[in-house]
Amino acid sequence: MKILQLCHKPPFPPVDGGAIAMNNISQGILKAGHQLKIISVATAKHPVDLKALGEEYLEKTQFESVFLDTSIKARAAFLNLFSSKSYNIERFICPKLEATIVAVLKEQSFDVVIFEGLFVTPYFRSVRANSSAKMVLRAHNVEYKIWDRMSYNAHNPLKKAYLKLLSKRLKKFEVKTFKRMDGICAMTAIDAEIIQSECPSKKLAIIPSGYLIEKLTEVQYKIKPEPQSIFHIASMNWQPNFEAVDWFLNQVWSQVIGENNTARLYLAGREMPKSLIQKADEKIIIAGEVPDAKVFYLSKEIMIVPLLSGSGMRIKIIEGMALGKIIVSTSIGAEGINCTHNKNILIADTPQEFANCLIKVLNDKEFCKTISKNAQELIANEYNNDLVCNQLFTFFNELN
Repeated sequence: MKILQLCHKPPFPPVDGGAIAMNNISQGILKAGHQLKIISVATAKHPVDLKALGEEYLEKTQFESVFLDTSIKARAAFLNLFSSKSYNIERFICPKLEATIVAVLKEQSFDVVIFEGLFVTPYFRSVRANSSAKMVLRAHNVEYKIWDRMSYNAHNPLKKAYLKLLSKRLKKFEVKTFKRMDGICAMTAIDAEIIQSECPSKKLAIIPSGYLIEKLTEVQYKIKPEPQSIFHIASMNWQPNFEAVDWFLNQVWSQVIGENNTARLYLAGREMPKSLIQKADEKIIIAGEVPDAKVFYLSKEIMIVPLLSGSGMRIKIIEGMALGKIIVSTSIGAEGINCTHNKNILIADTPQEFANCLIKVLNDKEFCKTISKNAQELIANEYNNDLVCNQLFTFFNELN
């Protein structure tokens, strides 16, 4: 099978959840012996360093990228208010990227084109016009639901109205995209239900992101987690992540530290905002962008995912579970993962519940051992990358 993978940001190195989800599919395709071509968007937030990718990766994936300036511009955003188009999508439209895709399609034929998320789907028409391949959307999430939830949580009336408008326009484009595709792979059952309600006859499969289970190196194996350590790791340039941490610090953390003053909170992730950096003290450590995420995971005990808005599947939870971390998450944070409260994860949706869960795992080490063991078993049994990729290949074959 010959596959073209269109990515809205570089899948390698896998520095965040979205990149991990794309890279794991890339690696699964190659491991299964299929041919792969990757065309990726590169941005200021997600640049491409060809030297860092390495000759082997470049050769195996035939990697190409085109730089897009996707930064939010006040004037463009304002003028967009007087159109009917989605500003979220308009920022990803680029003639140079379209020309690159078309040139590749004229030189090579493919069996399947994977659109990795909504932001590369503006090029659907060009792909369809130049290829007879099956068009498959990997829906990392339902994008409009993210903005819809953010509008619900917004307190400022103007901000609420603007977010609602973004959600409405994004939904219009997203539903149109669903209907165009030959097939859709939703990462969660919740997203699949939303997509199915809009496109009842669409060929659709629920295929989560897999995890590349690898043995720890000798150095990694020797890392011991710091006792009583709590951590959050995520790209802080994504609004739902900032919203989550802000909620946790303002409504949960004081309750935790009031019951256990030996606990320490570590906040990691790229583009940490000043408003969070300013909250650093002896109990709150701002780690920022860490050089090795896996080492950071291994050095801490308890992971928090206090998301209040969002959609799709949190790859970081899969990664944390695979490494045996104790995870406390909101229901939204854990969406799409076949996890069970008090078995392999802890779920809490109010400040009091979240604090109580953290206090419990800080104080009950035997309970933590059980949670850790069960979490690792869940990932090994249901989210092994080979298993997930085989499900994807089966779906591709069913489209023929």
